[in-house]
Amino acid sequence: MQLNLSNISYTYEGAVSPALDRVSVTFPQGWTGIIGDNGCGKSTLARVATGLIVPDEGSVAPTLFAAYCPQDTSIVPAELSDLATDWGSEALQIRDALGIEDAWLWDYERLSGGQKKRAQIACALWQRPDVLVLDEPTNDLDAQTRECVLQSLQAFKGIGLLISHDRTLLDALVDQCAVFEETHVVMRPGGYSKVAEQMRGERATRVRQHENARREERRLKAEAQRRNEEAARSSSRLSARHLDKHDSDGRERLGRAKVSSKDSVAGRAAGAMASRSERASQAAAESRVSKRYNAAIKLPGHAVRSKFVLHVPEGDLRAGELMLHTPELWVGPSDHVGVSGRNGVGKTTLLRSAQKLVPDQVEYAFIPQEVDERVRQAALERLRALDDADKGRVLSLVAGLNSDSDALRKGPNISPGELKKLLIAEQLLREPNLLILDEPTNHLDVGSIEALERALAAFPGAIILVTYDEQLLHAVSTVRWHIDRPGNESSLHVR
Repeated sequence: MQLNLSNISYTYEGAVSPALDRVSVTFPQGWTGIIGDNGCGKSTLARVATGLIVPDEGSVAPTLFAAYCPQDTSIVPAELSDLATDWGSEALQIRDALGIEDAWLWDYERLSGGQKKRAQIACALWQRPDVLVLDEPTNDLDAQTRECVLQSLQAFKGIGLLISHDRTLLDALVDQCAVFEETHVVMRPGGYSKVAEQMRGERATRVRQHENARREERRLKAEAQRRNEEAARSSSRLSARHLDKHDSDGRERLGRAKVSSKDSVAGRAAGAMASRSERASQAAAESRVSKRYNAAIKLPGHAVRSKFVLHVPEGDLRAGELMLHTPELWVGPSDHVGVSGRNGVGKTTLLRSAQKLVPDQVEYAFIPQEVDERVRQAALERLRALDDADKGRVLSLVAGLNSDSDALRKGPNISPGELKKLLIAEQLLREPNLLILDEPTNHLDVGSIEALERALAAFPGAIILVTYDEQLLHAVSTVRWHIDRPGNESSLHVR
């Protein structure tokens, strides 16, 4: 069993360029990772594969039953109530494997992001599809839950398509990766680490080839210029216009030179060199390497001139039935606080409470975990309303986070990853003293995560960061707040 996508093209309404342009790829049975930068068309390709989008051109064959698990956890699965009322062994096994409590399926709106994601995955698996597409399935999931998800997905025997920035999941689950490279998709064997290493080697080779081609181009252009000047001097020597009309000896010498054609060699050599120079310029253009932003970027902001940017008194924070007990907490002007803990222990509750306690003299920026369509439209409208200077600053930051800033100006259909970068860049226009970040790497591609990681580590002000990404926590945080929930009450501990 396999799924063939042939010459697929699709353009969103209002967009000036296609999201997919004559893309062909074959997905075999087993799991395939779909890899590429934010906005390259990964989610669009997945929606075409599942029949959620009908392509403008091309075909999908054969017709197979497909299920799609989206990035956005606010989307309530249509099968939720059916799964909740199914007490068969298979449904119970799926719920048990993912650690889903019965009550969750009847109260979806009150679930945490990680709990919603598990419910989405359970509904997708419960349908027993031929083709299963998961778009960022481990967003908002702690390490233990990610392991449960991995085991559940490994048991799936159909055609699986995985869009994810989770390098651990990609390495453990997929057999091959469909990689967006420039304008086409290339199937490569192995998990992410193997594919990434191979691509880094190929890129390094292309960079060297491009640099060599440009050096050769410059050398030949200089040589062509020298030959042209030599040919011009030769032509001048063969011209009788500068001779006196009575200089018969000079005219005789010119005649002998023309007959011998010795000086015409310079002209032919100049023409040949010009041709070689043109071919070298073409070779340099063909060896072009797509731009990557691998250097560290500086996030606008500075440390406030005070002893602290946040004081949380000892006490209990409540959100519905959740209670989080905190000791007295202080955040210094350059402290980078990493907040860790399992799903549902109160991390987001802590961030909401922290914002209310920030002193008036401290400028802070907040990046939420998830954004809806209303936030998307508002962000794009704010971008359009900015003056040229501020718009340039925003787009430069987006580019520094390893994304194509032009995508934000082409139309409203930007990817969740591009939207997250836009929100980060907009907030940074305020040059904050404190960054409060709730899962900032959700929806970002790996290259963007690495760029953001470097930028946050170098931020001069204070940071409060909630993330399940241990690598990010280790790189950025200087102080660790960990939340445990041994019973019905959560407690925060400073490490």
